[in-house]
Amino acid sequence: MAELVVFSALFPSAARPGAGLFIRERMFRVAQHRSLVVVSPQPWFPGQSLISWFRPGYRPHAPAMEVQQGIRVYHPRFLSVPGMLRQFDGWSMALCSFLLLKRLKTEGARLIDAHFTFPDGEAATRLGRWLGLPVTITLRGTEVPHSKNPALRPRLSRALKAAAYVFSVSGSLRRLALELGATPDKTEVVGNGVDTTRFHPVERMEARRRYGLPDSAQILISVGGLVERKGMHRVIDCLPALVGPMPNLHYLIVGGGSPEGDMRAELDAQVSRLGLADCVHFLGPLPPDDLKWPLSASDVFVLSTRNEGWANVFLEAMACGVPVVSTDVGGNAEVVCREALGSIVPFGDAIALQAALSAALSKNWDRKAIIEYAQDNQWDKRVEQLLRVFGQLLESSPQDDTASVRPVEQ
Repeated sequence: MAELVVFSALFPSAARPGAGLFIRERMFRVAQHRSLVVVSPQPWFPGQSLISWFRPGYRPHAPAMEVQQGIRVYHPRFLSVPGMLRQFDGWSMALCSFLLLKRLKTEGARLIDAHFTFPDGEAATRLGRWLGLPVTITLRGTEVPHSKNPALRPRLSRALKAAAYVFSVSGSLRRLALELGATPDKTEVVGNGVDTTRFHPVERMEARRRYGLPDSAQILISVGGLVERKGMHRVIDCLPALVGPMPNLHYLIVGGGSPEGDMRAELDAQVSRLGLADCVHFLGPLPPDDLKWPLSASDVFVLSTRNEGWANVFLEAMACGVPVVSTDVGGNAEVVCREALGSIVPFGDAIALQAALSAALSKNWDRKAIIEYAQDNQWDKRVEQLLRVFGQLLESSPQDDTASVRPVEQ
């Protein structure tokens, strides 16, 4: 019996263990208080296996159902044709998940909790209408580029207006939700949290020895998918100017390819072209339990990202005592909210990014204060907010998707 259905195409699976970890971190904590099941639809179209010959790892096939930490995770397939036809993913996702959701309703499901507004939220609100179930939607950042697409913007608006409640991981995304038509008293900011039992400092010199780094080195680190949006190439462009006055500078890059793409070949070529092979180190993707080691080895975390909702990795770095330098997009300034935690620079301003990195590497940071800030942002407070809303919606009639729920004051 599961009363809550978590609905998102981005969720960890045996095929993609690193996908959507932030959703699992959040919702499996909710599962300690409310019974839930996960439905994570997987895109598919005839002949897609041919693409994997040219793009290894393209749409890996997840099992139809698996059990994670005692929770059922379903992976129904839905028809998704690359290119312009992706705009129909919401319809297809809903249709291909309908029978499964109908069965889950007969087993006791009374609420759908969707993550990302398109296509997941659009599909979830259709399923909610067809099955008479209330739906919540969490905005996580992809809504920013989608809202600029004339074909998708009306769909975002319809989904948000149809939802019984709307969460966003940052204040900037809540403002976007309101702009798209979400009801103010049915929206609430619930940022991501950090697990400080997993992310905490380890002995710095030991961490550096793990990666063959000098004890006296100055070390930058980025963690994320090797895709244009994350901006590792923008950081690499700054390194030649930094290496001059800091000859013992090293840059660690943790991450690999993702459904957005894989820039590893381009990044390798860039590093070679700039003569940085001795100071740029690709560590590949690492499991969450191992991230504390490269983070603790580092002096400054940097992410020159084009778009973010609320970057969990900022809090993970801070929990290890590492200040953050990032760009003024999405909710970044809400996480790095004061100078004692790092700095925020305009996106696309290479000179400002270089200056911020130079200053951060030279500054004597109060790392204890940075860790304390991360500890103040653990998951418990976030889960309390979610449970309050879920509880009120579950107590109301499943057919009543307009249940009145008051948000926590922000």
